[in-house]
Amino acid sequence: MLGADIGIDLGTASVLVYIKGEGIVLKEPSVVAIDKNTNSILAVGEDAKRMLGKTPSNIVAIRPLRGGVISDYEVTEKMIRYFIEKAVGHRLVRKPRIAVCVPSAVTGVEQKAVEDAARQAGARQVYIIEEPIAAAIGSGIDISRPCGSMIVDIGGGTTDVAVISLGSTVVSTSLKVAGDNFDDSIVRYMRKNHNMLIGEKSAEQLKINVGTAFERTSKVEMEIKGRNLITGLPMVIKVTSDEMYDALLDSVTSIVDAVRSVLEKTPPELASDIYERGIVMTGGGSLLYGLDMLIKDRTGINVVIADDAVSCVAIGTGKFIEYITSKKQRR
Repeated sequence: MLGADIGIDLGTASVLVYIKGEGIVLKEPSVVAIDKNTNSILAVGEDAKRMLGKTPSNIVAIRPLRGGVISDYEVTEKMIRYFIEKAVGHRLVRKPRIAVCVPSAVTGVEQKAVEDAARQAGARQVYIIEEPIAAAIGSGIDISRPCGSMIVDIGGGTTDVAVISLGSTVVSTSLKVAGDNFDDSIVRYMRKNHNMLIGEKSAEQLKINVGTAFERTSKVEMEIKGRNLITGLPMVIKVTSDEMYDALLDSVTSIVDAVRSVLEKTPPELASDIYERGIVMTGGGSLLYGLDMLIKDRTGINVVIADDAVSCVAIGTGKFIEYITSKKQRR
């Protein structure tokens, strides 16, 4: 492998690394464990996630990205460097070209921080790509055509809604309501309605197994363990999909409102393309049961969840370098 092209989906919940010719070579949580006494990094990714909520007072497991934004630049840089080294090892003869994906509402300063972190981590050339563009390429849409395509990318920290035509974004919005927000809503619901405290992992399990954005025809339930806030003792209860529908209602409504708002601002010619072709959903959050049905119900437009929705952005980020190269050659 000489100077491979690498695509990095720098997500709030997880980091995916795509290498040209090899596909997705790494997928790990965006978590770093730090020893506060020495300020040294103890673990990154999967190893660090296992420490969440279980560390002694001197060790803190943090997510250096919050809401799709770098909250700790130094730790993010070390995390990017760690993942690049883990993904490519010592196979590189020269520095790679790296494309890094960022949310569409990211500021110039935040974009520069990501670029600098990738350069510090060993890139010879850095491309910054907006999430909706990466998601569109990764889901198989030919973004160079003069045709309207709508992407709803629901990640861990942000939801990006965009209409794309001729290789760029025509109308877009980014909101800080996504997978992590779903988890927080479930934690709050359990505290308020059951006097029960549950952790991030338990909330995520509830979301995956019984979470719902659209009323299910048949109810499902799941047993969950937590701590009783009144007695302070461990407790176990059964939680139903109906309860999860109530818990997630505000969050999913925000996403639907964002989709409608982008559609309202879309030029009529592109809007008719979207009506014909449908809306494409990507990202882990798009897998929440019934979210596609809810968007279809509220917009009247067919909704398709992309194949391998979780990896779309990473694949698109990797392929973006090829897209840019071929675009330059055509000029």
